[in-house]
Amino acid sequence: MGFLEFNDVGIDLGTASILVYVRGKGIVLREPSVVAVEKITGRILAIGEEARRMLGRTPGTIAAVRPLRDGVISNYDITERLLHYFLKKVVGTRVFFKPRVVVCVPSGVTEVEKRSVIDATEEAGARHTYLIEEPIAAAIGAGIDIAEPRGNMVVDIGGGTTDVALISLGGAVLSDSIKIAGDKFDDAIVRYMRKKHNLLIGERTAEEMKIRIGSAYPRREQLFIEVKGRNLISGLPQAIVVGSNEMIDALEEPLQAILESVRTMFEKTPPELASDVAETGICLTGGGALLYGMDKFVAEHTKVPCYVAEDPISCVAIGTGKVLENIDSFTRGAIYDYRRGEYYTE
Repeated sequence: MGFLEFNDVGIDLGTASILVYVRGKGIVLREPSVVAVEKITGRILAIGEEARRMLGRTPGTIAAVRPLRDGVISNYDITERLLHYFLKKVVGTRVFFKPRVVVCVPSGVTEVEKRSVIDATEEAGARHTYLIEEPIAAAIGAGIDIAEPRGNMVVDIGGGTTDVALISLGGAVLSDSIKIAGDKFDDAIVRYMRKKHNLLIGERTAEEMKIRIGSAYPRREQLFIEVKGRNLISGLPQAIVVGSNEMIDALEEPLQAILESVRTMFEKTPPELASDVAETGICLTGGGALLYGMDKFVAEHTKVPCYVAEDPISCVAIGTGKVLENIDSFTRGAIYDYRRGEYYTE
């Protein structure tokens, strides 16, 4: 343990938000991964929460963009500047103390996508970059002992991707990543409101509906909220009342896709590990795990116990932090070291 290690950083580079863990301090930053850019000059006007408030409200000369889509970098230049901003914010500008950085990536990302994450992180000021798959980081953050010879299934429902992994003996026995998660929930709500109520709503309104009345399973008492948008027939502003039971119908398609991914994972699972999962249950992490009744929905359709991790949104970032605290013992076969072009095994 050298004195240079105190500012090592773990980053949950999410489609919807970025969480940053600093060694010895815990999670120090949690911001939306949104950047407001001046279209003509490319100058960044706002980053994080300030930029998120601009979504759908910018004039023609300004674009509020998410530089990460479906869990991977869609705009390299803006992602690099975003990372630089956050790294500078949490570790300062000390040139001689560049941090080691552990970054989470979805399961099954390509070598090109890995390379772009590494390049962007190092351009932003990292001394050395390691990659860890999100479900493994989520399992560590949820308190699961991944080194045990016991099967554990983790379903990490983020903003851009849902990662399903079967973990045993420190690594992923099986893993899968689908590009259906929180953002697709929002899209499904927008489509439902358009089709059922002839009401056009924005991205932020859909997200608010998901958070306040979104449901994967019927509630004991239905909740209602007033939703404002533009009527597609009259073209005028309109406000209507929507109930939580409608959200079950609205979210049926993306929820079934996630369920199918879990079922497919079980079909490929060795019998001994399947019996372990039947005993320990499926662990849900990520922001999508907070959707009301998500655990009941998965448990009912798989006939396997299911539970939501404590603080599911922070699990991935906490997992990167635990890796940083003890990188040599925690990461056998779990962390990808790009300089070796292989998984970190020392």
